[in-house]
Amino acid sequence: MDRVVGRSKPLRKAVLPVAGLGTRVLPATKAIPKEMLPVFDRPAIQYVVDEALAAGIEHIVFVTGRNKGAIEDYFDRAYELEDTLKLKGKTDIIQSLDAGLMPAGSTSFVRQQAPLGLGHAVWCARDVIGDEPFAVLLPDMLVKAAPSCLAQMAAAYANVGGNVIAVEPCEDPSGYGIIDPESRDGRLIKMKGMVEKPKREVAPSNLFITGRYILQPEIFDLLSNQAKGAGGEIQLTDAMVRLMAIQPFHALEYDGRSYDCGDKIGYLRATAAMALANEEFSTQARATLNEVLKG
Repeated sequence: MDRVVGRSKPLRKAVLPVAGLGTRVLPATKAIPKEMLPVFDRPAIQYVVDEALAAGIEHIVFVTGRNKGAIEDYFDRAYELEDTLKLKGKTDIIQSLDAGLMPAGSTSFVRQQAPLGLGHAVWCARDVIGDEPFAVLLPDMLVKAAPSCLAQMAAAYANVGGNVIAVEPCEDPSGYGIIDPESRDGRLIKMKGMVEKPKREVAPSNLFITGRYILQPEIFDLLSNQAKGAGGEIQLTDAMVRLMAIQPFHALEYDGRSYDCGDKIGYLRATAAMALANEEFSTQARATLNEVLKG
């Protein structure tokens, strides 16, 4: 547990915990994984995968559960569909499908067999990750940033090593996990702690944890014996606090904005934001939204 944290190992792997039931957006998720709900022109999960790939991630571990087979199918070839499109000469659509494919052997799917919390979901990926640093991207959070949020984090990690999390400002800290800063160098902040949903008047900062992490593999040892925390679940943040006692942690106030599509209004906000950011449809999207607002 006490090995020196260097910067010799590159960031190659990412974990996407996708086993959640999506209860906040029922009934839409009764038969469809929440990660497969379309956010404008593609499933929500595609935005997260694209962000990981833009940061140089080579292998993605999806931590799934029951009724999540659609995610695995989505990142595979659909030969019948492709043959039909070829017969109809719709090569542009085929190219768009190809753009969403991962290279052969670059994805793994492991099962979280019980809903024991985010920390347990990350622990389920331990054998695939091995003794390497890795990223965790929460699929409920879509992040609009250029370069991608994880790419900005990867650049910071290349400089400081250790563990890096993404943060952004919020108006009301009482609804989020908030970092406790020790010192700051531009957008990079050395951390001394984290506080879960503090009252505004006692919050150590207004910077909330966005749902993007770069962690060292020692977190797995801590997660293996992590006591249950909030909600009776194994919480990743509890293990991160323990890891912080022996390894450096930095927060990066990245350049961009996140959208929580885990509830109905957040999902609506994310859809509108991604439509407005789409290069091909942004003008039409803005006109359509204005038309709807006018009633």
